[in-house]
Amino acid sequence: MDGLFITFEGCDGCGKTTQLELLAQYLKDKGFDVITTREPGAKGLGVKLREILLNYDGEVSSNCESFLFLADRAQHIDTIVKPAISEGKIVLCDRHIDSTVAYQGYGRGLDLQQINYLNNLATGGLKPDLTLLFDVDTQTSMQRVGKNQDRMESAGIAFQEKVRHGYLELAKAEPERIKVLDSRKTIQQLHQEVLAIFAGLN
Repeated sequence: MDGLFITFEGCDGCGKTTQLELLAQYLKDKGFDVITTREPGAKGLGVKLREILLNYDGEVSSNCESFLFLADRAQHIDTIVKPAISEGKIVLCDRHIDSTVAYQGYGRGLDLQQINYLNNLATGGLKPDLTLLFDVDTQTSMQRVGKNQDRMESAGIAFQEKVRHGYLELAKAEPERIKVLDSRKTIQQLHQEVLAIFAGLN
């Protein structure tokens, strides 16, 4: 099997990280060579960038925020994702290009065309083979996150609504790549749906 790049997307509290871990374990049990990673902050330089992006308590302009995410992405793709895919591994990534479009584009109001151009620049044109979007209403999302919120999670309900809308617009635009799952379902129900979608790739 050739290498695969699968990304997990959705608003905070949607359950994507749990589903990523479940799929990773399933694939490893089946004998696949799998690596799990995340954006921002996979390792090394990315960890430093993640700390700034999520916990810096001073003012961060929307453009600066966007470029920091893109810098992390370029490092991540070049040093982790592309080498793994070239070795035939399955890469499961917690957040990627669609997060920047949803959060900085729809959420912060930055120009979508520019973000798409910069995403393409940062990734060298690489796009996921599959994106699993875990959709959940904003109220449920915020309840799951709780009171211990990072800088992005604490941006307010209106911001989170825009982000969710952005994700759903992306799914409408790229239905072959982006598959929407209802995060109100149980963990096991979602896992079975993820397995069915993965099976459809072969």
